[in-house]
Amino acid sequence: MSLPPGFLDELRSRLSLSQAVGRKVLWDNRKSNQAKGDMWAPCPFHQEKTASFHVDDRKGFYYCFGCHAKGDAISFVRETENVDFIEAVRILAAEAGMQMPERDPQAQEKADRRGQLTEVMEQAARFFGMQLRSGAGAAARDYLTVRGLNLQVQDRFGIGFAPEGWQGLWDHLTDKGVAPEMILACGLARESDKGGRPYDVFRNRIMFPIRDTRGRCIAFGGRAMDPNDNAKYFNSPETEIFDKSRTLYHHGPAREAAGKTHPLIVAEGYMDVIALVSAGFEAAVAPLGTAVTEHQLQLLWRMADEPIIMLDGDRAGLGAAYRVIDMALPLLEAGRTLRFALMPEGKDPDDLLRAEGPGAVQARIDAALPLVRLMWQRETEGRDFDTPERKAALERTCHEKTALIRDPSLRGYYERELKDLRWQLFNPRRQAAQAPRGRGGGGKGKWTPPPEPARAATRNSALVSGNAEQAVRLREEVILATLVCCPEVAEEFEAEIERMRCRDPDLAGLRAAILRHAGAGAETLRAQIGVELGEDALEKLLSLPHVAIAPPVRHPGDRERATLTLREEFAKLAARAGMEAELREAVEDIGGLADETLTWRVAQAAEARNRAQRSEHEDRTVYDLGENGLRLDREERKAFARLLRQLDRPKPGH
Repeated sequence: MSLPPGFLDELRSRLSLSQAVGRKVLWDNRKSNQAKGDMWAPCPFHQEKTASFHVDDRKGFYYCFGCHAKGDAISFVRETENVDFIEAVRILAAEAGMQMPERDPQAQEKADRRGQLTEVMEQAARFFGMQLRSGAGAAARDYLTVRGLNLQVQDRFGIGFAPEGWQGLWDHLTDKGVAPEMILACGLARESDKGGRPYDVFRNRIMFPIRDTRGRCIAFGGRAMDPNDNAKYFNSPETEIFDKSRTLYHHGPAREAAGKTHPLIVAEGYMDVIALVSAGFEAAVAPLGTAVTEHQLQLLWRMADEPIIMLDGDRAGLGAAYRVIDMALPLLEAGRTLRFALMPEGKDPDDLLRAEGPGAVQARIDAALPLVRLMWQRETEGRDFDTPERKAALERTCHEKTALIRDPSLRGYYERELKDLRWQLFNPRRQAAQAPRGRGGGGKGKWTPPPEPARAATRNSALVSGNAEQAVRLREEVILATLVCCPEVAEEFEAEIERMRCRDPDLAGLRAAILRHAGAGAETLRAQIGVELGEDALEKLLSLPHVAIAPPVRHPGDRERATLTLREEFAKLAARAGMEAELREAVEDIGGLADETLTWRVAQAAEARNRAQRSEHEDRTVYDLGENGLRLDREERKAFARLLRQLDRPKPGH
């Protein structure tokens, strides 16, 4: 449809950009200057707490300094309402009190027909709602009650019931004067193969209306009441108004909730979405009986930069997550990705909510895996990489996956991340050469004894051995216990707390609860942790031996002890991260095994210093390099790394 000259200019003059945007945001009155048309708000396109979204009424443009979204009033409506250009103009014109110009006859006819079809669907939705409240819907009502869907929830989602008869809906709509052709076009009935009357598509099913972003009913999903039915869930066929690959269940309300910083969750089905929304997770959606499609992904990314894919904790759910990864890789961009929250084995979100409450789901959300981590899990879980061929095969697979990413800068980060993960997998400890030197092996025919093996106590110590993940977890437990016992110091360390890995879901949930409730004081914090994570969560943490002896735990409320402990523990976490990065860099520079003489010399020097300075009660950060007994502290590691780098440099006279 073409618009007459000057129409858009008049529209912009009648309706300011801040008016159009103001329907979707809450202005920050401290930063905004309404008199100058200089307005600020949290961005409606990505989740944030600060006001980085700027509207300039004089220029008629908006810009977000966080996600870099920009445009004018029309583009804003297009993005937030998920409509095309003409529909966005129509919405703005209605607000400005302007009459839209006449459309061409064909376009007008198509729009009119879509309107008629959605009206038929609304009549069907009302019929199903009445049936649920009638005697015929008694069993369906009982089922919904057992599943925890009270009358308020049923009304909110428009849940209904399709009776068992073959022509119940057909007779109702035709009696209302709806043309048979319209009922068939809506996918509500089918022609009989035997020459009889058309029959209802949905029979003896609980009905879930599927609505577009403007709230219009465009399809239905039906759950069978008969356990022997061939299809437990059944959706409307595709029609002129319904394309299941381009539609999300609960899309409109979820989009608004995501704009208010609610995490965008993608569940598997209607019941999961309804359960999540009822539990306070307002921005929940579901695909319609199929795996997430490319178009649905684009819809998700319009609502949030990092949608959370929440799938059932079984093999099928994990397989679905892997398929989403393969489909998403070519579409990833800087700042636009996915995270994956996997449910416990055999449970879906609805099951988990009913069994453990919202806190358990929140913990899964907080511990959601980045896409790259789940992709790595798929390629490595349950496999051995004990031969060069298997290692090479893994490297090739990683390269094939990263090659699918079109964004060159993002591809580079994925390649480095996967290289780092391969290093951790193949080199949990650096293995130095152990073979004895005989004649022809150097040393003028003398046999050089191999370095002393690492002591058992060293290998088995969580804080000293190469088990970095366990060591990190122990420190995280001490940090979280300290914050529970003295939450007054949480604000000072907020940035460090947010940067903690917390790969364990229980620790991630505890950290999230602390960040949310630490400001309310110790008593309230403990109560909230009990509500969200279970009454035994704190008892389990505080009873751990290494936690129980921590000074802040033994002296709760002592701010000075808590501050000193947190500074020390965060410093150790940072040192370990730096140590691992430095060692990886050194190993990469070597490109092979170090010279045995040099390795032995540095090992002996390190061991001598350790023996001289070690005390029974001293807590030192020492790194154990495998079976060769090479144990270094931080300063020695730096010297060792410098020596190793010299191996690749040309020697004088060569």
